[in-house]
Formats: sequence, structure tokens, C-alpha cells
Amino acid sequence: MSTRLLDRHILLTGAGGGIGLAVAQACIAEGARCCVVDRSPDMPVAVRDLQQRHPQALAYIGADITDGAAIARMVSEAQRHFGPIHTLFNNAAVFDLSPLLDATEASYDKLFAVNVKGLFFVMQAVLRHMVEAKTAGCSVINMASQAGRRGEALVAHYCATKAAVISYTQSAALAMAPHGIRVNGISPGVVDTPMWDEVDGLFARFDHALKNFDIPVDRSSSDSSLKTDSTRLSHCCVVSAAELSETLERMRLFSASSICR
Repeated sequence: MSTRLLDRHILLTGAGGGIGLAVAQACIAEGARCCVVDRSPDMPVAVRDLQQRHPQALAYIGADITDGAAIARMVSEAQRHFGPIHTLFNNAAVFDLSPLLDATEASYDKLFAVNVKGLFFVMQAVLRHMVEAKTAGCSVINMASQAGRRGEALVAHYCATKAAVISYTQSAALAMAPHGIRVNGISPGVVDTPMWDEVDGLFARFDHALKNFDIPVDRSSSDSSLKTDSTRLSHCCVVSAAELSETLERMRLFSASSICR
């Protein structure tokens, strides 16, 4: 076992499965202790399986990150499990799509509540804890997306939320630099997880809406060679979580594909 993250406490949101749980597994393999957070009050089966293999290194917290009181409880509970938090992997997000003229206020509220409001106030709460604890080598990794770097016809709300993640990450990186806390973002394209099958199914429902476009519409999911697997993405997160200050202080991981080759 590598010791790159030995005895470091990593808090991961949206980690009941998929990317979040893959990152937790990679961090544990590097010696970290992980508090895995998801919205279900009951521990997901995949998390339980990992905990059984690493009972001293993994704890589960059920929390609704759209609720400020729940966020405060989450941070306190994480500290009770493993002490001061060294790294936040801010991964919780939801997805929806529809043609622009059919996009609803309900969809807007749902996506912005989790992807923007939840992400920001989780980051704020954990950063406040890091500043007060004065723990050396702390970092935050926000999960953005290539969708935040450009608009797309069917996912206007989602693209806007991920653009906000990128902006908040840049602002937080500047604000936290005097405290020696690194704030980075990762913007992958398609990541090959079970969730993507659901997303691809949603796109398929609206293929007819794209046929009237004279410009090409990027459906990168149609080519498996363009997908990033969760193992490669997890490596990006481990590198960012590790205390590699000479490399990372000047680095912003806003494209996972650029460093995960």
C-alpha cells in the first residue's frame, strides 16, 4: 500500500457509488481515512462492501447538502470519526436535461440547489473548519465538468451549474491562498460509470430535437474511446489531495483529460 495520503482525513460528498466511491477507494489505498457522504440515511451496499474491507478507514454519513443544518452536522460528525479534515472532495451533483424551450423552473431549482448552493456551502463550511483548525496541507477538490466550459442545447441548466462550480473554485482558490489551502477543480468529460447509462438514455429521448441543427452536436458518449474511466479520474484526485505543493500551487486541474493520460 502506498502512503502518499497516510493518516489524512478526506471527506467526500456524492460518494455512495460511481466517481465518489471510486475516489474514496483510491484514497484509502493511499493510506487515507475517508468519510463518505451521500443523501441516503442508510449506507449504500457498495459503501458497506468497501467498509467491510477497510473498517478502520471508512465511515458513512447520510446528509442532504441542500440543508445548511445538515451540512453543519456532517462536518461535525466527520470530525468525530477521524479528526480534522485535510481534504474535501466536493462531488455531489444531480443531472437533468430538456430542450431549452421546455426547461422548467422545477428542474432549475433542483440542479442549482445541489450543484451550486450545496457545493458552495459544503465548501464554505469545510474551509471554515480548515482555517480554524490550522491544519497543514489542506485542500479542496471541486467536481466541475466540461459542460461548465461551454453551453449545450439540451442541458442549459446543468451547464450553467458547472460553470458556477468553476467560477466558485477560482474565487475560493484566491481567497484561501493566504491560508495555504489549495482549491482545485476537475472538469472531466464523459466518465464511464453506471450513472452515464442513465444520462445517455435521457439524451436518446431527445435525439429528434437535435436533427434540425445544421451544426454538429457533440455526443461523445457514442464513442467509448472518449470516455474516462473512474480509475484514471481517481488518480487525478489522489494527486490533488496529496501534499505536492511545488507541483500544485500553480496548477488548476480544470481538464482531467489533460493530466490523466
